[in-house]
Amino acid sequence: MDKPLIVALDEGTSNVKAVAIDARGEVVAKASLPLRLATPKPGWVEQDGEALLAASFTVLRQVINEAGARHVAALAVSNQRETAIGWLRDGGRPLSPALSWQCSRAAPFCEQLRRDRQNEIIRSTTGLPVAPLFSAPKMRWLLDNTPQGQARAARGEICLGTIDAWLLWHLTGGEQFRCDYSNAARTQLVNLHTLEWDDAMLALFGIPRAALPEICPSAWRFGVTKGVDGIADGIPVLAMVGDSHAALYGHGLGRAGGIKATYGTGTSVMAPLPTPDMRITQLATTLAWHDGARAVYGLEGNIPHTGDGLAWMLQAMGHGTLDEAQRLEWFQRLPQSIASTDGVYFVPALTGSGAPWWDDQARGIICGLSRGSGPAHLVRAALEAIAYQIADVIEAMKAHPEFQLNTLMVDGGPTRNRWLMQFQADLLGCPVARSATAELSALGAGLLARKALGGLNDDDLLALLPDHETWQPDMARHARLQRDYLGWRDAVARAHWKASH
Repeated sequence: MDKPLIVALDEGTSNVKAVAIDARGEVVAKASLPLRLATPKPGWVEQDGEALLAASFTVLRQVINEAGARHVAALAVSNQRETAIGWLRDGGRPLSPALSWQCSRAAPFCEQLRRDRQNEIIRSTTGLPVAPLFSAPKMRWLLDNTPQGQARAARGEICLGTIDAWLLWHLTGGEQFRCDYSNAARTQLVNLHTLEWDDAMLALFGIPRAALPEICPSAWRFGVTKGVDGIADGIPVLAMVGDSHAALYGHGLGRAGGIKATYGTGTSVMAPLPTPDMRITQLATTLAWHDGARAVYGLEGNIPHTGDGLAWMLQAMGHGTLDEAQRLEWFQRLPQSIASTDGVYFVPALTGSGAPWWDDQARGIICGLSRGSGPAHLVRAALEAIAYQIADVIEAMKAHPEFQLNTLMVDGGPTRNRWLMQFQADLLGCPVARSATAELSALGAGLLARKALGGLNDDDLLALLPDHETWQPDMARHARLQRDYLGWRDAVARAHWKASH
């Protein structure tokens, strides 16, 4: 092939990376940069939208230059989901920082929706529960806090979008204002049955249609690069997809029984579904992707603080300056130095809890401390909290009549912790399979772009998927861990105590 490479950008919460993927599905070049989160007030989490652009374009340039621009057939984008940003259509200047998916500043508006008994109409239309996690309440906050925001948005002067739309706008020199189905489905503004912006939801959230992007399949010709310093004009953008959805695609193209958990700052646990089914009210029903030929749906639980809980624990213990290798060693060694937490639990509801509880008034707790508790107990409790939260979501998924769990397929930074992977397998009583590539979201987006290029069917794409390393469960330990899991559920109830009193 004259142009065999797809360059995929994975714009996450804590870092942005770019990879060049060849025709065999192998990563041949990569680059990454860290990203900064700001917390100006309790519960507020935001990022500088222009810094996101600068870092994204830097890693794209590095990878394109290393791989050779003449070999690049297309770009693909996977991105952090639910994060919302507004900008001026004339010039592209952001209205404010991007409101992170973790941000709970829209919680009062969500509480008003609950008081007005709008929960069921929102869930039955969009598949999503009322929660400040999603984009629509953040967009409403942006308009409410912009002078004449509603009127200007209605006139088309303001663009409101998820991060994929923000990146595409600037990659194409402001010529294309589009997003993909997977990101649009996370806004609470899309009707999951029609896959279009829903008039009733737009009215309920007060979001003018003129401010929103065009929705396209995840594998699609979104536009071509234009006017980006150091990146050639005319490179097509052939895929955009939310990062968790891209990871599910990269694990196995959505085959039944393969449940995916992406361990990152937060965690998405997603099970593929052939049709939208909203009977499990504790979880979100979402659109996983549209590959240009068909839509695949997903049953999903979103957990705000998993890797973020580990980071908080490190900072609280005075070890926030450890480098990546030191952190990995710390979290591998300490939990194995003790037989158990001795009843210590850490519930990292630092800005509220996500699935299956959806309690934005919950707050993090550490309970069960004794005079003998030490750093190892706290570190192990923080790691176990990741596994317990994932188990909570999977327990809720079991209520779905079509649910299958053959293997939990995992990816993300914390999955490098082998102790955690074995604990997760033993807790769930099922195999845990970790992808051999650390760039799974980027790979999933790249495979969607490869599909958009044409000439490959699903069997061809399956042959490009990376191998997995598997941890088998110790079923005797699984039985013993069920008692500890009951203790975890009691700790979760304590974290939610404030909201009920």
